Amino acid sequence: MSALPSTRATSGEGLTLRLAERAAGLRYADLPADVRLLVRQCLLDWVAVTLAGASEPLTRMLVEEVREEGGRPQATVIGHGFAASMLQAALVNGSASHALDYDDVNIAFTGHPSVAVIPALLALAEARGADGRAFMTAFVAGYETICRVGLLVAPGHYGRGFHSTATVGTFGAAAACAHLLGADAATVATAMGIAGTQAAGMKSLFGTMCKPLHAGKACYNGLLAARLALRGFTARPDVLECPQGFAATQSDDFHPDAALAEPRGGFHLHNNLFKYHAACYGTHAAIEAARRLRHEHQLTPERIRRVIVRVDPASDKVCNIGDPRTGLESKFSLRHTVAFALAGIDTASLETYSDDNAVAAALVALRDKIQIDLATGQGYTITDSEVVVETTEGARYVLRYDSGIPAADLHEQQRQLEAKFTSLATPALGRERAAEVLATIARTDELSSMAELTRLLV
Repeated sequence: MSALPSTRATSGEGLTLRLAERAAGLRYADLPADVRLLVRQCLLDWVAVTLAGASEPLTRMLVEEVREEGGRPQATVIGHGFAASMLQAALVNGSASHALDYDDVNIAFTGHPSVAVIPALLALAEARGADGRAFMTAFVAGYETICRVGLLVAPGHYGRGFHSTATVGTFGAAAACAHLLGADAATVATAMGIAGTQAAGMKSLFGTMCKPLHAGKACYNGLLAARLALRGFTARPDVLECPQGFAATQSDDFHPDAALAEPRGGFHLHNNLFKYHAACYGTHAAIEAARRLRHEHQLTPERIRRVIVRVDPASDKVCNIGDPRTGLESKFSLRHTVAFALAGIDTASLETYSDDNAVAAALVALRDKIQIDLATGQGYTITDSEVVVETTEGARYVLRYDSGIPAADLHEQQRQLEAKFTSLATPALGRERAAEVLATIARTDELSSMAELTRLLV
C-alpha cells in the first residue's frame, strides 16, 4: 500500500510525543480511588485467566521452547514453577493470558488491553523489584496509550484485518515498561517508535493458537522496545503520524483529535469490560440475549423452530465461524455460542468449549436452526445484538442486548470477578493459595515488591 498523503500524515504533528508526555508524566497521586480499584480488578482478572491458560497446549509448547532455549532466570513463568528471562516470561505469560479468550476488553481499540500490558510490565517489575504503586501507575500509562492509539486509527485499522491487541497493544506495553523504567517523554516516544516497527498481527488467524501468541508478542516486543530505548537505541519519535508510519501504513483512518480527547472521567480505564463468558467478546451480547430469552420463556431446543441473530457486519470477520470443528473455533462462532446459551449450557465454563461439544449432534442440530443476519445500516455495533426465536407453536420472542456498557457498580463487579477468579485459580493453586493471591492483589498499592505476588503464582 502506498503512503497516505503527507498533508494527512502531518496534520497530527507531534502526536506521538504528546501521547508520550501523557504516559511519562502520570503519577500514582493522579489516580482516583475508582481507577486504582479498576487497576486491581484488571490484575485480578488477568491472574485468573493466566493461571487457567497456563495449562493450554499452546502455552506448554512455548514453555518447552523457553526451556530448550535457556536463559537468565529473571521473571516467573506463571503456573509452571520456574523463572525465565524477562522477555521469555512476557511472551509465555502474555500468550497464556489470552489462550482462553476470557480476558478483558476495551472497545476504544477493539481489543484486549490487560493481556497486552500486564505480562510485560509484571516481568519487568518482578526483575527490577518495583513496588505495587509503580506497577499500577505504569499499567495505567500503558492502558491509556493503547486506547488513544486505537482511537487514532479506528475503525480502519481493525477493519482492514489487523488484530489490535497485537498491533496497538505493542505501544501500550512499550509505554508502560518505559514508564516503570523512569523514562522521560522523549524516551517514551522513542520506545513507541521501536514498538511501532514491530507491531503486527492478523485477524485471519483467529481460531488458531496464533491469536493468543499475538498478545505474547505484543508484550515481548513492547518490553524490548522500552529496554532498548533506555539504552539509547534510536527510532523515529513520530512513528504514529509520520509519512509511511503506523497510521499511514496500517489504517485508512487518522483521527488525532480522537486520540487526544478526554474520555469519561479522565481515563479510558473506566470503560474496561470484563468477560463472564469464555468466548470472543463479539458473541457476548447474543449469548446474553439468548440466555435471557431461554429463561424467560422456558425455551427448550425441541420447541425452537428458527433463530435469527442480528449483529453488526463487522462480526463476520471476527466471530462468525459458521461450522466450528474444534473447541477453539467454537469460541469464535456466533451460531455455536448461541446454541450453547439456548441449550442451557454454561458459557462461563472452560469445559464447554471442548472439541467434543463443537461437533456434538444435538448442538449441531440446534446450531443449524440459527441464522446470522449481518444487519448493515441498522445501527448495530460489535457489542450489540438482537436475537429472535420462533417456536414450533408459532410464538416469536425478541430481545436486543448491548454488552458494551461498563459496570456502574464497581463493588458488584468486584464480587463477580472474585467469583470468576476463585473458579479459575483454585484448580491451579488450591483453595488456600488462591485465597492468599486474592488477598495480595487486594493490597497491591501497599506491596513493596511485585515479587510478593509472583512468588505465589507457581
